[in-house]
Amino acid sequence: MSGKTRSWWGWGNVEDAVRGHEREELDRRTAHLLPGADLTVHEAPPIESFGVGASRVEAPAALASIVSADVRDRLAHSHGQAFRDVVRALLGRLPHVPDLVVRPTSEGEVGHVLDWCSDAGIAVIPFGGGSSVVGGVEPRVGGGYAGVVSLDLTSMNQVLEVDTGSRAALVQAGIFGPHLEQQLKPRGYTLRFFPQSFEFSTLGGWLATRAGGHFATHLTHIDDLTESLRVITPSGVVSTRRLPGSGAGPSPDRLFLGSEGSLGVITQAWVRLQDRPRWRAGASVGFAEYDNGVQAVRALSQSGLNPANCRLLDPMEALINAGSSTAVLVLGFESADHPVNVGMERALELCRDHGGTLNESPRYTDSADQAARTGAADTWRSSFVRMPYLRDALAAQGMIVETFETACTWDRFDCLRAAVNDAAQDAMRQVGAMGVVTCRFTHVYPDGPAPYFGIYAAGQWGKTVEQWDEIKAAVSQALMSTGATITHHHAVGRDHRPWYDQQRPDLFASALQAGKAVLDPAGILNPGAVIDPLNRPRP
Repeated sequence: MSGKTRSWWGWGNVEDAVRGHEREELDRRTAHLLPGADLTVHEAPPIESFGVGASRVEAPAALASIVSADVRDRLAHSHGQAFRDVVRALLGRLPHVPDLVVRPTSEGEVGHVLDWCSDAGIAVIPFGGGSSVVGGVEPRVGGGYAGVVSLDLTSMNQVLEVDTGSRAALVQAGIFGPHLEQQLKPRGYTLRFFPQSFEFSTLGGWLATRAGGHFATHLTHIDDLTESLRVITPSGVVSTRRLPGSGAGPSPDRLFLGSEGSLGVITQAWVRLQDRPRWRAGASVGFAEYDNGVQAVRALSQSGLNPANCRLLDPMEALINAGSSTAVLVLGFESADHPVNVGMERALELCRDHGGTLNESPRYTDSADQAARTGAADTWRSSFVRMPYLRDALAAQGMIVETFETACTWDRFDCLRAAVNDAAQDAMRQVGAMGVVTCRFTHVYPDGPAPYFGIYAAGQWGKTVEQWDEIKAAVSQALMSTGATITHHHAVGRDHRPWYDQQRPDLFASALQAGKAVLDPAGILNPGAVIDPLNRPRP
Protein backbone atom coordinates (compact mmCIF):
# COMPACT_ATOMS: atom_id res chain seq x y z
CA MET A 1 0.00 0.00 0.00
CA SER A 2 1.49 3.39 0.93
CA GLY A 3 4.23 2.60 3.45
CA LYS A 4 2.26 4.43 6.12
CA THR A 5 1.10 2.92 9.41
CA ARG A 6 -2.48 1.65 9.55
CA SER A 7 -4.37 2.65 12.66
CA TRP A 8 -5.33 -0.38 14.73
CA TRP A 9 -8.36 1.34 16.27
CA GLY A 10 -9.64 3.89 13.74
CA TRP A 11 -9.82 4.78 10.09
CA GLY A 12 -6.93 4.74 7.67
CA ASN A 13 -3.37 5.75 8.33
CA VAL A 14 -1.96 7.17 11.55
CA GLU A 15 -0.05 9.81 9.58
CA ASP A 16 -3.27 11.12 7.98
CA ALA A 17 -5.22 11.71 11.19
CA VAL A 18 -6.75 15.13 11.84
CA ARG A 19 -4.33 17.49 13.55
CA GLY A 20 -3.01 21.05 13.53
CA HIS A 21 -4.96 23.66 11.58
CA GLU A 22 -7.46 21.07 10.35
CA ARG A 23 -8.26 20.13 13.96
CA GLU A 24 -8.65 23.79 14.94
CA GLU A 25 -11.00 24.46 12.02
CA LEU A 26 -13.02 21.33 12.84
CA ASP A 27 -13.41 22.43 16.45
CA ARG A 28 -14.49 25.90 15.33
CA ARG A 29 -17.18 24.56 12.98
CA THR A 30 -18.40 22.03 15.55
CA ALA A 31 -18.70 24.67 18.26
CA HIS A 32 -20.67 26.86 15.83
CA LEU A 33 -23.01 24.02 14.86
CA LEU A 34 -23.45 22.64 18.39
CA PRO A 35 -22.60 25.38 20.91
CA GLY A 36 -21.83 24.09 24.36
CA ALA A 37 -20.52 20.70 23.19
CA ASP A 38 -17.65 19.32 25.27
CA LEU A 39 -14.79 18.93 22.77
CA THR A 40 -12.22 17.37 25.08
CA VAL A 41 -10.00 14.99 23.09
CA HIS A 42 -9.71 11.40 24.35
CA GLU A 43 -6.73 9.33 23.21
CA ALA A 44 -6.75 5.62 22.38
CA PRO A 45 -5.62 3.45 25.31
CA PRO A 46 -2.39 1.44 25.10
CA ILE A 47 -2.78 -2.00 23.56
CA GLU A 48 -1.55 -3.67 26.75
CA SER A 49 -4.53 -2.30 28.67
CA PHE A 50 -6.99 -4.52 26.78
CA GLY A 51 -5.74 -7.63 28.55
CA VAL A 52 -6.00 -9.84 25.47
CA GLY A 53 -5.40 -13.45 26.50
CA ALA A 54 -3.45 -16.14 24.72
CA SER A 55 -5.02 -17.91 21.79
CA ARG A 56 -7.38 -20.73 22.72
CA VAL A 57 -6.45 -22.70 19.59
CA GLU A 58 -3.27 -23.79 17.84
CA ALA A 59 -3.00 -23.99 14.09
CA PRO A 60 -1.61 -27.10 12.36
CA ALA A 61 2.11 -26.99 11.69
CA ALA A 62 1.47 -26.79 7.94
CA LEU A 63 -0.19 -23.39 8.46
CA ALA A 64 2.29 -21.97 10.96
CA SER A 65 3.97 -19.67 8.42
CA ILE A 66 0.72 -17.80 7.69
CA VAL A 67 -0.57 -17.52 11.27
CA SER A 68 -0.25 -14.49 13.58
CA ALA A 69 -1.01 -14.42 17.30
CA ASP A 70 0.28 -10.86 17.74
CA VAL A 71 -1.98 -8.90 20.08
CA ARG A 72 -1.96 -5.71 17.98
CA ASP A 73 -2.80 -7.75 14.89
CA ARG A 74 -5.63 -9.53 16.68
CA LEU A 75 -7.06 -6.26 18.04
CA ALA A 76 -6.96 -4.69 14.58
CA HIS A 77 -9.02 -7.65 13.31
CA SER A 78 -11.52 -7.52 16.17
CA HIS A 79 -13.72 -4.74 14.78
CA GLY A 80 -14.74 -2.81 11.70
CA GLN A 81 -14.89 0.93 11.12
CA ALA A 82 -18.35 1.96 12.31
CA PHE A 83 -18.70 4.79 14.79
CA ARG A 84 -19.47 2.31 17.55
CA ASP A 85 -16.34 0.30 16.68
CA VAL A 86 -14.10 3.35 16.89
CA VAL A 87 -15.58 4.55 20.19
CA ARG A 88 -15.43 1.11 21.80
CA ALA A 89 -11.74 0.91 20.89
CA LEU A 90 -11.16 4.37 22.39
CA LEU A 91 -12.94 3.24 25.55
CA GLY A 92 -10.97 -0.01 25.76
CA ARG A 93 -14.09 -2.12 25.12
CA LEU A 94 -13.22 -4.77 22.54
CA PRO A 95 -14.44 -7.98 24.17
CA HIS A 96 -14.47 -10.11 21.01
CA VAL A 97 -10.92 -10.64 19.74
CA PRO A 98 -9.93 -13.40 17.29
CA ASP A 99 -7.62 -16.06 18.62
CA LEU A 100 -5.50 -16.02 15.49
CA VAL A 101 -5.13 -14.03 12.29
CA VAL A 102 -4.44 -16.29 9.30
CA ARG A 103 -3.21 -14.90 5.96
CA PRO A 104 -3.47 -17.54 3.23
CA THR A 105 -1.50 -17.04 0.02
CA SER A 106 -3.37 -19.58 -2.11
CA GLU A 107 -6.73 -21.26 -2.51
CA GLY A 108 -5.14 -24.46 -1.23
CA GLU A 109 -4.29 -22.76 2.05
CA VAL A 110 -7.83 -21.33 2.29
CA GLY A 111 -9.20 -24.85 1.89
CA HIS A 112 -6.77 -26.19 4.50
CA VAL A 113 -7.89 -23.53 7.00
CA LEU A 114 -11.56 -24.34 6.42
CA ASP A 115 -10.94 -28.07 6.82
CA TRP A 116 -9.04 -27.51 10.08
CA CYS A 117 -11.64 -25.16 11.51
CA SER A 118 -14.59 -27.35 10.48
CA ASP A 119 -13.05 -30.35 12.20
CA ALA A 120 -12.06 -28.37 15.31
CA GLY A 121 -15.26 -26.31 15.64
CA ILE A 122 -13.48 -22.97 15.14
CA ALA A 123 -15.42 -20.01 13.73
CA VAL A 124 -13.91 -18.32 10.65
CA ILE A 125 -14.41 -14.62 9.88
CA PRO A 126 -13.33 -13.74 6.31
CA PHE A 127 -11.53 -10.38 6.41
CA GLY A 128 -10.43 -7.97 3.69
CA GLY A 129 -9.73 -4.33 4.48
CA GLY A 130 -11.78 -4.37 7.69
CA SER A 131 -13.87 -1.36 6.64
CA SER A 132 -17.22 -2.92 7.56
CA VAL A 133 -19.58 -0.52 9.34
CA VAL A 134 -22.20 -3.11 10.31
CA GLY A 135 -20.32 -5.56 12.53
CA GLY A 136 -19.60 -7.80 9.54
CA VAL A 137 -16.04 -8.70 10.56
CA GLU A 138 -16.46 -8.62 14.33
CA PRO A 139 -15.79 -12.04 15.90
CA ARG A 140 -19.01 -11.85 17.91
CA VAL A 141 -20.04 -15.45 17.21
CA GLY A 142 -21.70 -16.71 20.40
CA GLY A 143 -20.87 -19.85 22.33
CA GLY A 144 -20.15 -23.34 21.12
CA TYR A 145 -16.94 -22.60 19.21
CA ALA A 146 -13.47 -23.65 20.29
CA GLY A 147 -12.11 -20.32 19.07
CA VAL A 148 -12.26 -17.75 16.30
CA VAL A 149 -9.92 -17.23 13.35
CA SER A 150 -9.82 -14.05 11.29
CA LEU A 151 -9.10 -15.15 7.72
CA ASP A 152 -7.27 -12.19 6.16
CA LEU A 153 -7.23 -12.51 2.34
CA THR A 154 -4.97 -9.53 1.60
CA SER A 155 -1.96 -11.68 0.64
CA MET A 156 -3.98 -12.83 -2.39
CA ASN A 157 -3.81 -9.53 -4.26
CA GLN A 158 -2.95 -9.88 -7.93
CA VAL A 159 -4.57 -9.31 -11.30
CA LEU A 160 -4.07 -12.80 -12.72
CA GLU A 161 -5.31 -12.35 -16.29
CA VAL A 162 -6.77 -9.70 -18.57
CA ASP A 163 -9.07 -10.58 -21.48
CA THR A 164 -8.71 -7.54 -23.74
CA GLY A 165 -11.27 -8.77 -26.26
CA SER A 166 -13.99 -9.11 -23.64
CA ARG A 167 -12.57 -6.26 -21.55
CA ALA A 168 -12.50 -8.27 -18.33
CA ALA A 169 -9.94 -9.30 -15.73
CA LEU A 170 -9.44 -12.21 -13.36
CA VAL A 171 -8.53 -10.68 -10.00
CA GLN A 172 -7.74 -12.15 -6.59
CA ALA A 173 -10.14 -11.12 -3.85
CA GLY A 174 -7.62 -9.69 -1.39
CA ILE A 175 -6.52 -6.81 -3.60
CA PHE A 176 -7.03 -3.28 -2.27
CA GLY A 177 -8.67 -0.68 -4.52
CA PRO A 178 -5.56 1.42 -5.29
CA HIS A 179 -3.45 -1.68 -6.02
CA LEU A 180 -6.11 -2.96 -8.42
CA GLU A 181 -6.20 0.31 -10.33
CA GLN A 182 -2.40 0.48 -10.43
CA GLN A 183 -2.28 -2.91 -12.13
CA LEU A 184 -5.00 -1.99 -14.64
CA LYS A 185 -3.84 1.53 -15.53
CA PRO A 186 -0.86 0.57 -17.77
CA ARG A 187 -3.33 -1.34 -19.96
CA GLY A 188 -5.66 1.67 -20.23
CA TYR A 189 -8.39 0.03 -18.13
CA THR A 190 -10.21 0.75 -14.90
CA LEU A 191 -12.80 -1.11 -12.85
CA ARG A 192 -14.36 2.32 -12.29
CA PHE A 193 -15.54 1.27 -8.83
CA PHE A 194 -14.70 3.73 -6.10
CA PRO A 195 -16.52 3.36 -2.76
CA GLN A 196 -15.62 5.86 -0.06
CA SER A 197 -13.56 3.06 1.52
CA PHE A 198 -11.67 2.53 -1.77
CA GLU A 199 -8.18 2.99 -0.28
CA PHE A 200 -8.80 0.57 2.58
CA SER A 201 -11.15 -2.06 1.16
CA THR A 202 -10.73 -5.06 -1.12
CA LEU A 203 -12.42 -6.57 -4.14
CA GLY A 204 -13.48 -9.56 -2.05
CA GLY A 205 -15.03 -7.28 0.53
CA TRP A 206 -16.92 -5.39 -2.18
CA LEU A 207 -18.26 -8.65 -3.59
CA ALA A 208 -19.15 -10.17 -0.22
CA THR A 209 -21.08 -7.07 0.85
CA ARG A 210 -22.63 -6.04 -2.51
CA ALA A 211 -20.89 -2.72 -2.13
CA GLY A 212 -21.87 0.46 -3.96
CA GLY A 213 -19.36 2.64 -5.76
CA HIS A 214 -19.00 6.40 -6.04
CA PHE A 215 -20.79 6.67 -9.37
CA ALA A 216 -24.42 7.59 -8.88
CA THR A 217 -26.23 6.05 -11.84
CA HIS A 218 -26.08 3.10 -14.22
CA LEU A 219 -23.35 0.71 -12.94
CA THR A 220 -23.63 1.48 -9.24
CA HIS A 221 -23.12 -1.83 -7.41
CA ILE A 222 -20.28 -4.33 -7.68
CA ASP A 223 -22.94 -6.80 -8.89
CA ASP A 224 -23.06 -4.89 -12.17
CA LEU A 225 -19.33 -5.41 -12.70
CA THR A 226 -19.14 -9.11 -11.79
CA GLU A 227 -18.77 -11.68 -14.57
CA SER A 228 -18.07 -14.80 -12.49
CA LEU A 229 -16.84 -15.91 -9.07
CA ARG A 230 -14.68 -18.60 -7.51
CA VAL A 231 -15.61 -19.51 -3.94
CA ILE A 232 -14.00 -21.94 -1.51
CA THR A 233 -16.52 -23.52 0.88
CA PRO A 234 -16.06 -26.18 3.56
CA SER A 235 -17.91 -28.56 1.22
CA GLY A 236 -15.85 -27.81 -1.87
CA VAL A 237 -15.19 -25.26 -4.61
CA VAL A 238 -17.87 -23.30 -6.46
CA SER A 239 -16.66 -21.84 -9.75
CA THR A 240 -19.24 -20.05 -11.89
CA ARG A 241 -19.16 -19.76 -15.66
CA ARG A 242 -17.96 -16.57 -17.38
CA LEU A 243 -20.89 -15.13 -19.30
CA PRO A 244 -22.05 -11.64 -20.27
CA GLY A 245 -25.54 -12.68 -19.21
CA SER A 246 -27.59 -15.80 -18.68
CA GLY A 247 -31.17 -16.87 -18.13
CA ALA A 248 -30.24 -20.32 -16.88
CA GLY A 249 -32.09 -20.53 -13.59
CA PRO A 250 -31.25 -18.69 -10.36
CA SER A 251 -27.78 -17.17 -10.56
CA PRO A 252 -25.06 -18.82 -8.44
CA ASP A 253 -23.13 -15.53 -8.49
CA ARG A 254 -26.09 -13.79 -6.91
CA LEU A 255 -26.13 -16.36 -4.12
CA PHE A 256 -22.62 -15.43 -3.00
CA LEU A 257 -22.75 -11.70 -3.70
CA GLY A 258 -23.78 -10.14 -0.42
CA SER A 259 -23.36 -13.36 1.58
CA GLU A 260 -20.60 -11.73 3.69
CA GLY A 261 -18.51 -14.88 3.90
CA SER A 262 -21.30 -16.85 5.56
CA LEU A 263 -21.57 -19.33 2.65
CA GLY A 264 -18.00 -19.47 1.41
CA VAL A 265 -14.78 -17.52 0.91
CA ILE A 266 -14.60 -15.60 -2.37
CA THR A 267 -11.02 -16.01 -3.59
CA GLN A 268 -11.15 -14.53 -7.10
CA ALA A 269 -13.51 -13.05 -9.64
CA TRP A 270 -13.71 -12.10 -13.28
CA VAL A 271 -14.76 -8.47 -13.31
CA ARG A 272 -15.92 -6.24 -16.17
CA LEU A 273 -13.49 -3.44 -16.99
CA GLN A 274 -13.93 -0.12 -18.72
CA ASP A 275 -11.66 2.11 -20.75
CA ARG A 276 -10.20 4.93 -18.69
CA PRO A 277 -12.36 8.05 -19.19
CA ARG A 278 -10.95 11.06 -21.03
CA TRP A 279 -13.79 13.56 -21.31
CA ARG A 280 -15.35 14.95 -18.15
CA ALA A 281 -17.80 17.67 -17.17
CA GLY A 282 -18.74 18.97 -13.73
CA ALA A 283 -21.19 21.47 -12.29
CA SER A 284 -22.80 22.52 -9.01
CA VAL A 285 -26.47 23.48 -9.10
CA GLY A 286 -28.13 25.35 -6.25
CA PHE A 287 -31.78 24.99 -5.24
CA ALA A 288 -33.47 27.50 -2.96
CA GLU A 289 -36.16 24.87 -2.31
CA TYR A 290 -34.92 21.38 -1.47
CA ASP A 291 -38.06 19.74 -2.88
CA ASN A 292 -37.28 21.31 -6.25
CA GLY A 293 -33.88 19.68 -6.13
CA VAL A 294 -35.51 16.31 -5.44
CA GLN A 295 -37.78 16.73 -8.48
CA ALA A 296 -34.81 17.74 -10.64
CA VAL A 297 -32.89 14.63 -9.62
CA ARG A 298 -35.92 12.45 -10.34
CA ALA A 299 -36.13 13.98 -13.82
CA LEU A 300 -32.42 13.36 -14.35
CA SER A 301 -32.66 9.75 -13.18
CA GLN A 302 -35.48 9.10 -15.66
CA SER A 303 -33.91 11.00 -18.58
CA GLY A 304 -31.50 8.31 -19.74
CA LEU A 305 -28.57 10.73 -19.46
CA ASN A 306 -26.91 8.61 -16.76
CA PRO A 307 -24.66 11.21 -15.11
CA ALA A 308 -21.61 9.78 -13.37
CA ASN A 309 -22.26 12.03 -10.38
CA CYS A 310 -25.73 13.09 -9.27
CA ARG A 311 -25.55 13.83 -5.55
CA LEU A 312 -28.16 16.08 -4.02
CA LEU A 313 -27.13 17.58 -0.67
CA ASP A 314 -29.88 18.96 1.54
CA PRO A 315 -29.24 22.44 3.01
CA MET A 316 -27.71 21.12 6.26
CA GLU A 317 -25.46 18.62 4.44
CA ALA A 318 -24.47 21.35 1.99
CA LEU A 319 -23.68 23.77 4.82
CA ILE A 320 -21.51 21.29 6.73
CA ASN A 321 -19.66 19.68 3.84
CA ALA A 322 -19.89 22.02 0.83
CA GLY A 323 -19.98 25.49 2.39
CA SER A 324 -23.33 26.35 0.76
CA SER A 325 -26.40 27.98 2.30
CA THR A 326 -28.82 26.17 -0.05
CA ALA A 327 -29.35 22.64 -1.29
CA VAL A 328 -26.70 21.67 -3.83
CA LEU A 329 -26.69 19.13 -6.64
CA VAL A 330 -23.18 17.89 -7.46
CA LEU A 331 -23.40 16.86 -11.09
CA GLY A 332 -20.84 15.18 -13.34
CA PHE A 333 -20.45 13.34 -16.64
CA GLU A 334 -17.55 11.34 -18.06
CA SER A 335 -16.73 9.21 -21.10
CA ALA A 336 -13.81 7.38 -22.67
CA ASP A 337 -15.40 7.63 -26.10
CA HIS A 338 -16.79 11.12 -26.72
CA PRO A 339 -17.16 14.65 -25.31
CA VAL A 340 -19.92 15.00 -22.74
CA ASN A 341 -20.90 18.63 -23.31
CA VAL A 342 -24.28 17.75 -24.78
CA GLY A 343 -25.24 15.54 -21.84
CA MET A 344 -24.24 18.20 -19.32
CA GLU A 345 -26.11 20.94 -21.18
CA ARG A 346 -29.31 18.88 -21.26
CA ALA A 347 -28.94 17.99 -17.57
CA LEU A 348 -28.56 21.66 -16.64
CA GLU A 349 -31.61 22.46 -18.70
CA LEU A 350 -33.60 19.94 -16.67
CA CYS A 351 -32.27 21.49 -13.46
CA ARG A 352 -33.29 24.98 -14.57
CA ASP A 353 -36.76 23.66 -15.35
CA HIS A 354 -37.01 22.84 -11.61
CA GLY A 355 -35.61 26.11 -10.28
CA GLY A 356 -31.92 25.23 -10.25
CA THR A 357 -29.29 27.95 -10.57
CA LEU A 358 -25.54 27.94 -11.31
CA ASN A 359 -23.19 30.19 -9.38
CA GLU A 360 -20.42 29.41 -11.85
CA SER A 361 -20.16 27.86 -15.28
CA PRO A 362 -19.72 24.10 -15.67
CA ARG A 363 -16.20 22.86 -16.18
CA TYR A 364 -15.01 20.59 -18.97
CA THR A 365 -11.81 18.66 -19.62
CA ASP A 366 -10.57 16.31 -22.31
CA SER A 367 -7.58 15.01 -20.34
CA ALA A 368 -7.69 11.65 -18.58
CA ASP A 369 -5.61 13.07 -15.73
CA GLN A 370 -7.66 16.21 -15.03
CA ALA A 371 -10.83 16.59 -12.98
CA ALA A 372 -13.73 18.87 -13.91
CA ARG A 373 -15.09 20.18 -10.63
CA THR A 374 -16.61 23.49 -9.62
CA GLY A 375 -16.18 25.23 -6.25
CA ALA A 376 -18.96 23.61 -4.20
CA ALA A 377 -18.34 20.22 -5.81
CA ASP A 378 -14.63 20.43 -5.06
CA THR A 379 -15.29 21.46 -1.46
CA TRP A 380 -17.73 18.58 -1.03
CA ARG A 381 -15.33 16.05 -2.56
CA SER A 382 -12.53 17.18 -0.24
CA SER A 383 -14.88 16.71 2.72
CA PHE A 384 -16.01 13.35 1.34
CA VAL A 385 -12.45 12.03 1.18
CA ARG A 386 -11.65 13.27 4.70
CA MET A 387 -14.99 12.35 6.28
CA PRO A 388 -13.82 9.11 7.97
CA TYR A 389 -10.83 10.87 9.53
CA LEU A 390 -13.02 13.77 10.67
CA ARG A 391 -15.50 11.27 12.10
CA ASP A 392 -12.76 9.66 14.18
CA ALA A 393 -11.56 13.03 15.45
CA LEU A 394 -15.07 14.02 16.52
CA ALA A 395 -15.79 10.60 18.01
CA ALA A 396 -12.74 11.07 20.24
CA GLN A 397 -14.35 14.29 21.49
CA GLY A 398 -17.63 12.74 22.60
CA MET A 399 -19.50 13.63 19.41
CA ILE A 400 -21.92 11.23 17.77
CA VAL A 401 -21.07 11.29 14.08
CA GLU A 402 -22.54 8.46 12.08
CA THR A 403 -24.52 7.68 8.96
CA PHE A 404 -27.12 5.24 7.71
CA GLU A 405 -28.21 4.67 4.16
CA THR A 406 -31.26 3.21 2.48
CA ALA A 407 -33.27 3.26 -0.74
CA CYS A 408 -36.94 3.71 -1.55
CA THR A 409 -39.21 4.42 -4.49
CA TRP A 410 -39.79 8.06 -5.44
CA ASP A 411 -43.38 8.02 -4.18
CA ARG A 412 -42.18 7.15 -0.67
CA PHE A 413 -39.25 9.52 -0.29
CA ASP A 414 -41.08 12.43 1.35
CA CYS A 415 -42.67 10.11 3.91
CA LEU A 416 -39.36 8.34 4.50
CA ARG A 417 -37.39 11.54 5.06
CA ALA A 418 -39.98 12.86 7.50
CA ALA A 419 -40.12 9.56 9.39
CA VAL A 420 -36.33 9.32 9.67
CA ASN A 421 -35.98 12.92 10.81
CA ASP A 422 -38.74 12.53 13.43
CA ALA A 423 -37.36 9.22 14.70
CA ALA A 424 -33.81 10.57 14.94
CA GLN A 425 -34.82 13.81 16.64
CA ASP A 426 -37.06 11.99 19.14
CA ALA A 427 -34.32 9.48 19.93
CA MET A 428 -31.70 12.23 20.35
CA ARG A 429 -33.97 14.02 22.80
CA GLN A 430 -34.55 10.81 24.76
CA VAL A 431 -30.83 10.04 25.08
CA GLY A 432 -29.89 13.64 25.79
CA ALA A 433 -27.87 14.25 22.64
CA MET A 434 -28.42 17.58 20.93
CA GLY A 435 -27.86 17.31 17.20
CA VAL A 436 -28.87 17.65 13.57
CA VAL A 437 -29.88 15.27 10.78
CA THR A 438 -28.58 15.66 7.21
CA CYS A 439 -29.46 13.92 3.97
CA ARG A 440 -27.80 13.43 0.61
CA PHE A 441 -28.48 11.15 -2.34
CA THR A 442 -25.54 8.84 -3.07
CA HIS A 443 -27.20 6.93 -5.92
CA VAL A 444 -30.35 7.52 -7.94
CA TYR A 445 -32.41 5.19 -10.09
CA PRO A 446 -35.36 5.80 -12.40
CA ASP A 447 -37.67 4.35 -9.75
CA GLY A 448 -36.14 5.86 -6.62
CA PRO A 449 -33.21 7.42 -4.71
CA ALA A 450 -30.71 6.03 -2.22
CA PRO A 451 -30.78 8.58 0.62
CA TYR A 452 -27.75 8.70 2.91
CA PHE A 453 -28.54 10.29 6.28
CA GLY A 454 -26.02 11.76 8.69
CA ILE A 455 -26.24 12.38 12.44
CA TYR A 456 -24.11 15.06 14.09
CA ALA A 457 -24.82 15.25 17.81
CA ALA A 458 -23.14 16.24 21.05
CA GLY A 459 -23.02 13.06 23.10
CA GLN A 460 -21.79 12.24 26.56
CA TRP A 461 -18.33 10.72 26.66
CA GLY A 462 -18.45 7.14 27.89
CA LYS A 463 -22.08 6.76 26.78
CA THR A 464 -21.98 7.67 23.10
CA VAL A 465 -22.12 4.04 21.92
CA GLU A 466 -25.31 3.44 23.88
CA GLN A 467 -26.72 6.79 22.76
CA TRP A 468 -26.02 5.96 19.13
CA ASP A 469 -27.49 2.46 19.47
CA GLU A 470 -30.79 3.99 20.60
CA ILE A 471 -30.80 6.45 17.70
CA LYS A 472 -29.87 3.72 15.23
CA ALA A 473 -32.64 1.42 16.44
CA ALA A 474 -35.26 4.15 16.19
CA VAL A 475 -34.22 5.14 12.68
CA SER A 476 -33.93 1.54 11.50
CA GLN A 477 -37.48 0.86 12.59
CA ALA A 478 -38.59 3.99 10.73
CA LEU A 479 -36.98 2.57 7.58
CA MET A 480 -38.92 -0.64 7.99
CA SER A 481 -42.23 1.11 8.66
CA THR A 482 -41.94 3.22 5.49
CA GLY A 483 -41.08 0.33 3.17
CA ALA A 484 -37.43 1.26 2.66
CA THR A 485 -34.44 -1.09 2.87
CA ILE A 486 -32.27 -1.46 5.94
CA THR A 487 -29.21 -0.94 3.73
CA HIS A 488 -28.48 0.09 0.17
CA HIS A 489 -24.74 -0.67 0.10
CA HIS A 490 -23.37 -1.16 3.62
CA ALA A 491 -24.38 -4.81 3.98
CA VAL A 492 -26.12 -6.61 6.88
CA GLY A 493 -23.41 -7.86 9.22
CA ARG A 494 -24.55 -8.29 12.79
CA ASP A 495 -25.72 -4.74 13.45
CA HIS A 496 -28.46 -4.79 10.77
CA ARG A 497 -29.65 -8.33 11.41
CA PRO A 498 -32.79 -7.49 13.45
CA TRP A 499 -34.17 -5.35 10.62
CA TYR A 500 -32.86 -7.51 7.78
CA ASP A 501 -34.81 -10.36 9.37
CA GLN A 502 -37.93 -8.20 9.12
CA GLN A 503 -37.21 -7.23 5.51
CA ARG A 504 -36.51 -10.61 3.94
CA PRO A 505 -39.33 -13.14 3.41
CA ASP A 506 -39.38 -15.93 5.98
CA LEU A 507 -39.35 -18.70 3.37
CA PHE A 508 -36.33 -17.13 1.70
CA ALA A 509 -34.56 -17.08 5.07
CA SER A 510 -35.26 -20.79 5.47
CA ALA A 511 -33.99 -21.51 1.96
CA LEU A 512 -30.83 -19.51 2.64
CA GLN A 513 -30.25 -21.32 5.90
CA ALA A 514 -30.68 -24.66 4.13
CA GLY A 515 -28.11 -23.56 1.56
CA LYS A 516 -25.70 -22.69 4.35
CA ALA A 517 -26.18 -26.15 5.85
CA VAL A 518 -25.06 -27.70 2.54
CA LEU A 519 -22.10 -25.38 1.93
CA ASP A 520 -20.98 -25.01 5.56
CA PRO A 521 -22.19 -28.11 7.47
CA ALA A 522 -20.25 -27.26 10.65
CA GLY A 523 -21.63 -23.70 10.71
CA ILE A 524 -18.19 -22.09 11.08
CA LEU A 525 -18.38 -19.30 8.50
CA ASN A 526 -19.08 -15.84 9.93
CA PRO A 527 -21.77 -16.99 12.38
CA GLY A 528 -24.42 -14.35 13.05
CA ALA A 529 -23.80 -12.32 9.88
CA VAL A 530 -26.69 -12.47 7.38
CA ILE A 531 -27.88 -15.93 8.46
CA ASP A 532 -27.47 -18.16 11.51
CA PRO A 533 -26.14 -21.73 11.25
CA LEU A 534 -28.74 -24.41 11.84
CA ASN A 535 -28.93 -25.74 15.39
CA ARG A 536 -26.88 -22.89 16.86
CA PRO A 537 -28.23 -19.98 18.90
CA ARG A 538 -27.83 -16.46 17.55
CA PRO A 539 -24.75 -14.66 18.91
